[in-house]
Amino acid sequence: MPLIQVTDTDTRQDVLRSYTILDSLPEQDYDDITHLASAICQTSISLISLIDDDRQWFKSAHGLEIRETPTEYSFCTHTIQNPHEILIVPDSRQDSRFSGNPLVLGDPHVIFYAGVPLVNPQGFALGSLCVVDSRPKFGLTETQQAALKILAQQVVNMLEMRRSGSILQIQKRILEQRNNELDQLAGVIKADVKPKLHQVTASVNKLKAHIPVAPTTNALIDETLSTLREIEQRLQPFE
Repeated sequence: MPLIQVTDTDTRQDVLRSYTILDSLPEQDYDDITHLASAICQTSISLISLIDDDRQWFKSAHGLEIRETPTEYSFCTHTIQNPHEILIVPDSRQDSRFSGNPLVLGDPHVIFYAGVPLVNPQGFALGSLCVVDSRPKFGLTETQQAALKILAQQVVNMLEMRRSGSILQIQKRILEQRNNELDQLAGVIKADVKPKLHQVTASVNKLKAHIPVAPTTNALIDETLSTLREIEQRLQPFE
């Protein structure tokens, strides 16, 4: 399946918002992943970063107090440009893409960075799971890279579970609303429609019994009574 690049900005952001995850409260399951990623990769910081319109927002931020930064300073924006690959920056001060970045020159001093794209089943790169340190590192071992990729996939799985739960909740609310509407309709039918239907049926029966009519008219009356009985039968489920 072809992967959607970050350049398809509007579509990617619509997909991200469908998870209703942005600006949500911290959750222990996500915090456990960043804590574990930091421990495995031996870094002081680990982040679950989601790329919004003009910011990267952190669902979990181990070792960092802030919850978002502008996308113009975001390492993760570069990460999701290549959804198949892990982005490793051994020393950002020596990298022309990042050497002038305020997050490199000042707090939190992002010198080492490694990020794995968070790619959903439809191929959209939503953000990244990354590890950061204020000291340069030669890179990550193959084992550390493999572990980081596994943890990133777990984040995606959790996001998918969240979205599925949200869809089920929406479907439940729609079903409840329709049931309420049916209850209201049943009340109207019981209080208004059925009594009037009975009155019409009684009037037609009276007409047939007491007023002589031509055979063709009598056939029309019988057809009308048949139609009224059919309507009554169809309304029975609403009683």
